Amino acid sequence: MKTIAIIGAGPGLGFSLAKTFGRQGFRIAMVSRTQEKLDQYADQLNKMGIEAQGFAADITNKIQLTRAFQHIKDAFGSIDVMEYSPYNGSVSVTPVLDTTDDSVLQIFNNVVIGAINSARQVIPEMTVRGEGALLFTSDLSAMSPSHLFGNTGIAMSGLRNYILNLHERLLPLGVYVGHLSISPLIKKGTGFDPDLVAEAWYNLYEKRAKAEETFPKSIMEILN
Repeated sequence: MKTIAIIGAGPGLGFSLAKTFGRQGFRIAMVSRTQEKLDQYADQLNKMGIEAQGFAADITNKIQLTRAFQHIKDAFGSIDVMEYSPYNGSVSVTPVLDTTDDSVLQIFNNVVIGAINSARQVIPEMTVRGEGALLFTSDLSAMSPSHLFGNTGIAMSGLRNYILNLHERLLPLGVYVGHLSISPLIKKGTGFDPDLVAEAWYNLYEKRAKAEETFPKSIMEILN
């Protein structure tokens, strides 16, 4: 069985990704700060017949994150797919004129540094095997600058730059790197349901025809 590690797992998109990939035969490893919540997600998934386990770590803490990845490998063996969904936590979104160095650094450490540290935990083994996938989720400020998202736009666009560079470098080595930029309107029971986002993610991963996509696909036409 293949294993997907969902970094930044939560009750929304993270849980939907776990269900979607789990139904395709993946074992699920979830990483976020609170072990109790992770255990609850894992229990729900196990009841669905999906093998899942949580590994608590603060993704901004390199030592904790490295330890979590090692525990995943000890439990499941190699990691075949890593999905990174940066969660902003208590960091406020600031418009550009209110953006400060502190407001940028807090979210940059979460979004970009966390992504780099996570990717470096799996890239060496994937390149040796000649297969694997790194999947990164961002919000639309990665694709379309807006003065309302001053600090997040800096971080998300930096993340996108890193993703596209990884894609170009790793694709010839057999490792797929994908980016899905999603609408902030994600909400259960709507046309932006996280289950629909997870399906879009699986389709992008399975086809591997392009480096990035948006959800919904037409959203950039509206923004532009």
